[in-house]
Amino acid sequence: MTTTANTWAAKAKRLNALKRPTQVLTICEDPDARERLATAKAEAQQAADLLADVDQDDDARRTLYEARVKQTKTELAAAQKAFDAVAVTLTFTALERTALEQLQAKHPASEEQEADGDQFAMESFAPELIAAASVDGMPVDAARQYLDTWSAGDARALWNAAWSVQHTRRTDLGKG
Repeated sequence: MTTTANTWAAKAKRLNALKRPTQVLTICEDPDARERLATAKAEAQQAADLLADVDQDDDARRTLYEARVKQTKTELAAAQKAFDAVAVTLTFTALERTALEQLQAKHPASEEQEADGDQFAMESFAPELIAAASVDGMPVDAARQYLDTWSAGDARALWNAAWSVQHTRRTDLGKG
């Protein structure tokens, strides 16, 4: 085997082992848990920033800020644990390109939708895509129910999680 073939074989092995991109949607209806987590994150970041900016020769202040960082990390971990206990996460994965194209072809846009610039019939395509991309095994009926009954913002977030992962780019066309 030539060096070029060996090089390609090594790259092909890595390329074939790549996992499809995933997107996680987290839903938490507990505003106190969301606020506690947001506050804990902000306080931890503020403490870390203060520590980073302290003069290297100021041992007393450094010790004080290190203690504050430790304290905020503890609170952040507790807030995250409390948040995770009440939150629901949904995970979506990118479909193979041909599977996505076949799914879109099953839900063609009407003439009116095409005139509006749509490429597919959103009402039927969206729940099908959400279910197909769901790592958790969400049925199409559940996806349809959530799209119909959740707030507009939550329904949009559900759609965006399933749709955006289909277009995740992991490539860079740098100056190699």
